Amino acid sequence: MNPKIIAFDADDTLWHNEPYFDEAQERFCVLFQDYASSQEILGLILNHHIKNLPLYGFGIKAFTLSMIESALELTNHKISGQNIQKVIQIGKDLLQKPVELLPNVTVVLEQLKGSHKLIVATKGDLKDQHRKLHDSGIGAYFHHIEVMSDKAELDYEKMLVRLDCKAEDFLMIGNSLKSDVLPVLNIGGHAIHIPYHTTWEYEKIDFEIEHDNFKSFTNITEILPLLK
Repeated sequence: MNPKIIAFDADDTLWHNEPYFDEAQERFCVLFQDYASSQEILGLILNHHIKNLPLYGFGIKAFTLSMIESALELTNHKISGQNIQKVIQIGKDLLQKPVELLPNVTVVLEQLKGSHKLIVATKGDLKDQHRKLHDSGIGAYFHHIEVMSDKAELDYEKMLVRLDCKAEDFLMIGNSLKSDVLPVLNIGGHAIHIPYHTTWEYEKIDFEIEHDNFKSFTNITEILPLLK
């Protein structure tokens, strides 16, 4: 494998992310525990978030708005302004979480930086993702940062046009089969899946992937022998 460009997903590929959302949802469940069970509340948030994706996109701000809508529904629109502020604070706290790199990320980037063009291809809030990349200390390894509104086939195709890269010369590495793997394979690119220990429900798929351009490893360092 000798890709012209190697792209890394950011959240839960380069650094921890999903556990912070889990913690935020736990706080929300405690706040509204008198109205429904945790399972019911989590399902409500998920439904609002998915329904709102075409309008709000991905990221913490979209998640916060969906929590507010969930709170309104749970309380039959009788929620106090004080509790609305508590929900907003949960979102603000998410935007200030520390960036903790996943194991061996810096080792891998250090070994690849001289021989390959490396980029970040992620989705979410533009400002928040740039903050996390800055705070991570690994920004200098990357030639390009792409914060995408979504990770569908068309989004990857547009990005590759901007990067002047053919799909067959592109490798995507990430933790989401739905967003980081399937769309890239469908346009003729290469993809490597590095699973994270927890996955957002929206990003899960219910089938196995078999494709010549696809590989899955448990540790990010396992990609190195393929790219020498």
